[in-house]
Amino acid sequence: MAARVGAAPTAFNPPPHSIAVLPFVNLSGDKDQEYFSDGLTEELLNSLAEINELQVAARTSAFSFKGQDNDIGMITRKLNVGAVLEGSVRRSANTIRITAQLINAVTGFHLWSKSYDRDLGDVLKLQTEIATAVASALKVTLLGDVAAKVELGGTRNPAAFDAYLRAAKAYSSIHDTKDLSAAIAAYTEAIRLDPQYALAFAARSITVTSLAAEAQTAAAVREGFDKAQADARQALALAPDLAQAHIALAYVSELGTLDFTQASKEYERALALAPGDAEVLRKGGSFAARMGYFDAGLAATRRAVVLDPLARATHSALSRALYAARNYQEAVAASAEVISLEPDYKTTYGERGLAYYGLGDLERARASCETKPDYWHSQQCLAVIYDKLGRHADAEAELAKLKAAQGDTDAYQYATIYAQWGDLPKALEWLETALRLRDPGLVYLKTDPLLNPLRQEPRFKAIVRELKFPS
Repeated sequence: MAARVGAAPTAFNPPPHSIAVLPFVNLSGDKDQEYFSDGLTEELLNSLAEINELQVAARTSAFSFKGQDNDIGMITRKLNVGAVLEGSVRRSANTIRITAQLINAVTGFHLWSKSYDRDLGDVLKLQTEIATAVASALKVTLLGDVAAKVELGGTRNPAAFDAYLRAAKAYSSIHDTKDLSAAIAAYTEAIRLDPQYALAFAARSITVTSLAAEAQTAAAVREGFDKAQADARQALALAPDLAQAHIALAYVSELGTLDFTQASKEYERALALAPGDAEVLRKGGSFAARMGYFDAGLAATRRAVVLDPLARATHSALSRALYAARNYQEAVAASAEVISLEPDYKTTYGERGLAYYGLGDLERARASCETKPDYWHSQQCLAVIYDKLGRHADAEAELAKLKAAQGDTDAYQYATIYAQWGDLPKALEWLETALRLRDPGLVYLKTDPLLNPLRQEPRFKAIVRELKFPS
């Protein structure tokens, strides 16, 4: 029998009613207006994601093709979607012109196209119009009031909307937590211009929580979390059914107040309101896994990867959920995806190192953690790995570097190191310090493999009771 020359290419069969929104082209003649065209595209994407019957590729993946000369067929296969929405934005002082077209990814034919001329204050209505037109062209049955979902928490103030888009651009472009300040300032401007802008309160809350979690002093940590909680509650007061507001309160409850029962309730509500939102799935799934709900956590983070396959953050979330579930081999594979997407993302090398450690592969663990040796996560990892390799002086040196840089703010990490060294009294002492300081790292305590040596200790059980993890 003759050998086959080659297998036929697999037929492209994307999920029904799946769509990607590519960055709309800025035709304003001013490169400084790029934030506006990008932001408006993201708002359209979010509007479509509010339609439960649609599967919408998330922003990070859809925007990864910006500025590249890729054909639609290649993009749709990478994102596994059946349709693409693309277009252009031309902005003048008080008006915008948007041209949008919907393309069938399988046939390449246009399904629908239209141009819109609007005042800037009509952007919310315009988002609803385009979302409804796209859903109709894709033959999606609309359930409920689409306008109410799309316009929830938004603003009709053009200047506030502009500030919000500038903030969103700053937030999506950060390379370091210090860069979050620019986003916070722009969200604050949006809120000043429209004190009823629930989305801006929710977004500022999430941003402030991220900044507070990395603060260098206990006072800065507390001040940041207090502000973030106030913003989240204001967003909920303005728009009780806004998923982002529930995510904001969940996020600060998880990291700031360590109210894990409240966080669990808010994540569940957000998931119910926005089951197709990759950020909601990522954050909610990560939290569920940390709380020991591994099936739910892995299902949500895997779904986030489907919706946002080219985003580093979704693969990171999946890797952490797998690690918490003791599925170390798959955690290593997920970390490899993170590194392929963003090789300079420092956290991943320490996380991958600890997954190798879980597998008992000390040499690969060491090599991974030594890749970015000046980062705190790598130093935590190396302090553990060097000790297991018999390099006790090197392990002590890594812990000393970590303490010199972080002070008491990394109390939880010190506890994990001492636990793995077998010094249980010091590990418990640092955990009690972490509890006194309300260290955000305590969210990992319930499922962290590094703390296994402590789990039968009465003092450890007392800390678990104090934290009131959801049962």
